[in-house]
Amino acid sequence: MSKLNIELTINGKKRKVETTTSTRLLDLIRDDLHLTGTKEGCGKGECGACTVIMNGELAASCLILAPQADGAAITTIEGIGDDKYLDPIQEAFIETGAVQCGFCTPGMILAAKKLLEENPHPDEEEIKRGISGNLCRCTGYQKIIDAIKLAANRLSSSDSGRGKKDA
Repeated sequence: MSKLNIELTINGKKRKVETTTSTRLLDLIRDDLHLTGTKEGCGKGECGACTVIMNGELAASCLILAPQADGAAITTIEGIGDDKYLDPIQEAFIETGAVQCGFCTPGMILAAKKLLEENPHPDEEEIKRGISGNLCRCTGYQKIIDAIKLAANRLSSSDSGRGKKDA
């Protein structure tokens, strides 16, 4: 297998990584970068468990070869909150019980983040479309929808809530 070096920005940090031409972005993220919030579900790009935001768009990392991410800006679930600060979307998922087993949660939260960046006031149908690439076996989706509504309300009612971390 041919080895090559790629450079990408992951969660705001530039990284140089040695990889192979056949390594999937999902495996690079989990195995090489040790960011295990991104999950493998179906391996076919159908379940959303491996969702990341790549160059501003939702992407199924199981379908992308690592060399295709050379030069890309990627956000994983680890990039939207930290030990001292949860993103308002993460907080809303916890408060509404939308986390259940947690397997789909990272992909759902990233899909919600992208949706709320594009549409800060989505109605229920827009939320359903926004998360339509993500499957959940536990919640029946209502708690997830409720969480996204709660996050949207909080983000729109607070100028300081979006994208800023408290000291």
